[in-house]
Amino acid sequence: MAEVIKMPRLSDTMTDGVVAKWHKKLGDQIQEGDLLADIETDKATMEFESFQEGFLLHIGVKENETAAVDATLAILGEKDEDISSLLDADTADVKIKPTQSSPEPEEKEIVLAPVMKASSNRLKISPLAKKIAKEKKIDITSIHGSGDGGRIIKRDIEGFQNQPITTNQEISLKDEEIPISQMRKTIANRLSESKFTSPHFYLNIEVEMDNLITSRKLLNAKNNIKISFNDILVKAVSMAIKKHPLINSSWFNTHIKVHKNINIGIAVSVENGLVVPVIKNADFKSFSEISKETNSFVEKAKENKLQPSDWDSNTFTISNLGMFGIDDFTAIINPPDACILAVGAIKERAIVKNGNIVTANIMRLTLSSDHRLVDGVVGAKFLNTLKDMLESPLMMFS
Repeated sequence: MAEVIKMPRLSDTMTDGVVAKWHKKLGDQIQEGDLLADIETDKATMEFESFQEGFLLHIGVKENETAAVDATLAILGEKDEDISSLLDADTADVKIKPTQSSPEPEEKEIVLAPVMKASSNRLKISPLAKKIAKEKKIDITSIHGSGDGGRIIKRDIEGFQNQPITTNQEISLKDEEIPISQMRKTIANRLSESKFTSPHFYLNIEVEMDNLITSRKLLNAKNNIKISFNDILVKAVSMAIKKHPLINSSWFNTHIKVHKNINIGIAVSVENGLVVPVIKNADFKSFSEISKETNSFVEKAKENKLQPSDWDSNTFTISNLGMFGIDDFTAIINPPDACILAVGAIKERAIVKNGNIVTANIMRLTLSSDHRLVDGVVGAKFLNTLKDMLESPLMMFS
């Protein structure tokens, strides 16, 4: 008996998905566990496997189309089975919308360069003029036709070709339109909601990193795994949170939830946007364990192989742009967190110490906090605890 395969909910925030690629075609026999399609969610592009067996009798969502969660993705059944009743039911609840508008059909003596959306904007050109322009590699969109109805003809191409080049000739470049991915839509919606519903405030602090730089060198000399400054930050933040638990909380309309697990999200840039894999129970993990997990997440993120379990349950987020030479910045809180820490570059600067001007390696940190949950004093105390740990690394080993 035929079975309907629905668009799966592959993340907790997913409302619809895009079929990036079908790995099977109509009529193919499907075994349980076969890879059916790649589905682009709000978090990543994920492989979707079949949980049923049968022949692929119907594809409900074509490649590059968007469909709501639970819309009919495909129908599997016996070979040549009648599925008209299932198709009728599916038609009554259409949930598919193309991600891009389909190009209009071409007409004779019309070239779409690029495709125009309205017929009044179509570029008319004779076949001979078109042939000459192609041979001479002339951009016909820059030519005004002298034929009937503004049609470009041979003399227009020849006249354009013979025009003298002037230094003040106007250059008209065409803008690029990039389709909005599911991930980018979700980033826009979630961060807009965060920015405009959570009353953000910001606290800045400078940290002297000389002692930590020395400690990290000693740590890496005795370790097969290279520990990064970000790995150390994850550990230090988790330990500072234990001393200031309100930093690790979430706002609900009727109550505040203070999380007992300290799960640190790490913002990772990918081609289509940003993902935040989570180091769970970071306070119980060693620098090496944090480093292994982080490196694994970065590789999986680059290959679009992160799973929902990799990015859920964050309670605090770190966004580090120091490796790009950014001194300091403010970050938007990643819901449902109360705070996010923005990390700048470590740079040698002149400072005054005991009345003398000396040089020191300084890192600037900016804490963005939701004022509904965290007051200025709480945020300041947290940053000072974090500063103490980074400046006196032995505190993290005690």
